[in-house]
Amino acid sequence: MLVDSHCHLDFPDFAPERDAVVERARAAGLGLMLTICTHVSKFQQVHDVALAYPDVYCTVGIHPHHALDEWDHSDPATLAALAQWPKVVGIGETGLDYFYDQSPRAVQQDSFRRHLQVCRETGLPVIVHTRDAEEDTIRILREEGAGQPGGVRGLLHCFSSSRQLAEQALEVGFYISFSGILTFKKSDAVREAASIVPLDRLLVETDAPYLAPVPLRGKRNEPAFTVHTAELLADLKGVSYADLEAATTANFLRLFDRVPAAALNRAA
Repeated sequence: MLVDSHCHLDFPDFAPERDAVVERARAAGLGLMLTICTHVSKFQQVHDVALAYPDVYCTVGIHPHHALDEWDHSDPATLAALAQWPKVVGIGETGLDYFYDQSPRAVQQDSFRRHLQVCRETGLPVIVHTRDAEEDTIRILREEGAGQPGGVRGLLHCFSSSRQLAEQALEVGFYISFSGILTFKKSDAVREAASIVPLDRLLVETDAPYLAPVPLRGKRNEPAFTVHTAELLADLKGVSYADLEAATTANFLRLFDRVPAAALNRAA
């Protein structure tokens, strides 16, 4: 079975047919889906979605776009308490986005560090969003203990950056997750980065409802579409689809180790 390691099933895009979206994912061979929190103020609805389906888990965190308006919700004690709720398996998404700068960079960095503190305290992995902020992202991860015993662990999600960032992330023990961007015509740099990521560090995702892969680009994305990214990634790595599927699922369960392996059996 395949895993969609990053989607947003709580978003209004899915409200009219969420049950059907989950069923289509299952029919496409998805065994698990991780629905990602972007606003702690909306965490309850994220968690409710995870509770509604045996094959959906969730995270708690604040997207860097919302670091300023969600600042009052980013206290580490608050995040750590919510991280104990059932079906929460990771912290994020958090990180830095200097492309849109929707929150001041200093606030983004402080919010990022707060999330990483909670990762150290809880042992949960972090889901990192980074765009046009490669140097600061790696610097902060290193300063917060990535790659060190007891330090933070996690992944760079929806990878759209350089081979150099991929190499630096791998150096500190992080995983790298690829979305439909990998399939886009002008994504040669992303495919080059994917080519150097070892099979045991790869994950796949949709970031649904965004970034539908080719041949569905332009449509609303959904977890069932993970298979198109996985197919291209398997070709790129020179492995069978079955091997890519097995590897990325094993990687997901290794990283998000609060998810019981038996969850795949329940989904089947």
